[in-house]
Amino acid sequence: MAPAAASDEVEVLLLRLDPDLQPPEYACPGDAGADLRTAVTVTLAPGERAVLPTGVAVALPDGYAAFVHPRSGLAARHGLTLVNAPGTVDAGYRGEIMVTVLNTDSRTPVTLSRGDRIAQLVLQKVERARFVRVDKLPGSVRGTGGLGSTGGFAPAPLGVGSS
Repeated sequence: MAPAAASDEVEVLLLRLDPDLQPPEYACPGDAGADLRTAVTVTLAPGERAVLPTGVAVALPDGYAAFVHPRSGLAARHGLTLVNAPGTVDAGYRGEIMVTVLNTDSRTPVTLSRGDRIAQLVLQKVERARFVRVDKLPGSVRGTGGLGSTGGFAPAPLGVGSS
């Protein structure tokens, strides 16, 4: 008999497409992300990317989404990141979770072996928006400033610094 779920846990149905591969799991109590593993072995040359199967599919409850995040250790040690981080798994998606990895190291290939932890799956409650069309948005302190405007690296206005 399975242990009862804690009151703050959300039930997610898991289909193991590859029964020999370890399913997603949390490494430590309190972790936000459950580890996803690669179902294949692959070597990525510098700058190369690949889409890796994880051997699992999930059914998320309505009102939730799962987000696939990079693993910080792989990024720090090997320059491995995810191309579309975080990747989004919608509640209605029932296919295999795939992870698009990228070797950002300029010199060294990276090998991922079947069963290696390659990403983290973070489950979050999400709200659906009801978009209301207006002719003008209300003002704010920030206004329309973007692209680094609050960090001191705003692009120069048109015509400034050009000759």
